Amino acid sequence: MYENANLEFKREYTPDLKKEIIAFANTSGGIIYIGRDDEGKPYPISDISGTMMRITNSIRDSILPDATMFVGCEMSEDGIVITVREGTNKPYYIAEKGLKPSGVYVRQGASSVPASFEQIREMIKLTDDDKFESARSLNQELTFGAATVEFNRLGVEFGESQMRSLGIIGTDGLYTNLGLLLSDQCAHSIKFAVFSGVKKGEFKTRKEIAGSVLKQLRQAFDFLSLSNNLPATFSGIDRIEQYDYPEETIREAMLNAIVHRDYALSGSVIVNIYDDRMEFVSLGGLVAGLRIEDLYLGISQPRNEKLANVFYRLKHIEAYGTGLKRIMQYYEDFEVKPEITATQGAFMLTLPNMNYARSIGARQVKLKLQHEKVLNYLQDHDFITNEVVQELLSVRQTRAYAVIREMLGLGWIVKGDIINEYVLKE
Repeated sequence: MYENANLEFKREYTPDLKKEIIAFANTSGGIIYIGRDDEGKPYPISDISGTMMRITNSIRDSILPDATMFVGCEMSEDGIVITVREGTNKPYYIAEKGLKPSGVYVRQGASSVPASFEQIREMIKLTDDDKFESARSLNQELTFGAATVEFNRLGVEFGESQMRSLGIIGTDGLYTNLGLLLSDQCAHSIKFAVFSGVKKGEFKTRKEIAGSVLKQLRQAFDFLSLSNNLPATFSGIDRIEQYDYPEETIREAMLNAIVHRDYALSGSVIVNIYDDRMEFVSLGGLVAGLRIEDLYLGISQPRNEKLANVFYRLKHIEAYGTGLKRIMQYYEDFEVKPEITATQGAFMLTLPNMNYARSIGARQVKLKLQHEKVLNYLQDHDFITNEVVQELLSVRQTRAYAVIREMLGLGWIVKGDIINEYVLKE
C-alpha cells in the first residue's frame, strides 16, 4: 500500500495528526494508519491504549466544528486505524488557529496542505446558508465595543443569548457574517466625496468610515449633517430657514445603502455630494423579482433580513419597505424629485438639494422678468442698447451684456445695423 489522496501512514501519534483528520474531513474522507512507516510496513506502538486516548481527546478538543461523528478510531493487530468520513459542516479547522489557511487543511494528492482563502469561502458557501449574513465569518476574533455602546444607548440588552437569537452567533457557536458586520473588525466601509459644483471635478473633501455598521450609520449621518446647509431667506420681515435636504431623507437614504447593499461584494458604499444633489451608491442591484416601480409603492424584499432585524430592534427602522416611500413623500410637492437608478450590480438613490433647486427656480423667474422687460421696451422702440438695458433692469454693464447674449441665443432679438444696437427678430 502507498499513501494517496485517501490514505495516510504515521509511525506514531503527534499533535499534528489533527491536520490529517481535518484534511480528510474537508475533502473526500480517508484512512489513517498509526503504527506504520511511510511504506505501510508495521512500526510497533509502545502504548496503544494511551495513544488511543490522546487521539480521541485531540479530535474532541482541537477540531471545530465537532467532527467526532465523522471519525472512527479503533485498535488493530499492529496499531490504530482512524477512519475519517467527509464532513457535512465544512470547513473543519484547528480550534486555536481559526478559519484561515493556518487552521484549515485539505487533501492534495498524498499530502495535507493549508486551504486557500478562496477554498475556505467556497466550503462555507456550499455548506452554510446561501445568504451572506448567515454564513460563518472567516474572522472569529471579533469584538463588539461599538455595537455594545449602541445597544446600551438605546436600552436594548446585548449578551450572548441576544447574539444567538439575532443570528450573530450561529447554531455551531461560531460568529456569522452578521456578527462580522456588527463587529469592530468589519472590513466594509462608506466613502464620501464632496465636490465643488455640480460635476465630478475638484474635491472639497474626502472621508472614509469603517468599523461596525452601527457606528458607520451614526458617523455617516453626523458627517452628512455638516453638508446639509441651513441658509436663511426673507419673506417680508420674516426670516425663513430651510435645510438643503430634509434630515429624515438623508437618514433613510443612508440606512437604505447600509442595510440593503450586497456584502458578498467587497467594495464600499459611495456617497457623492454636489452643490445640487447627494448620490448614495451601494453594491448589489435590485433583489431578484423586484422592479424600480415596486420601490415607489413601498414594496421591499430585504437582501439582509437579519441585519434589517437588528436595525429594527434598535428602532433605526420603523417598518420594512417604508423608507424610500417616506423619502418620496418629502418631495411630493417639490418640483424636482429623487431618482432611483439600478443596474445588475449597483443601486443609486439621488436626492435633490431643495435650496439649490429653489435658487435656480428663482433665478429663472428673475431672468424671465428681465427678458420680458426688454421685449416690452422693443415693442415701443426701434432698437435697444446695452446702456438702455442697464438702466431698464437696474443692472451693471456685464449683466446687461449677459441678458442680451441670452436673448440672442434664444433667437428673440438680433443685432441691428449699427454696432451696439439690437432689434426684435422678425
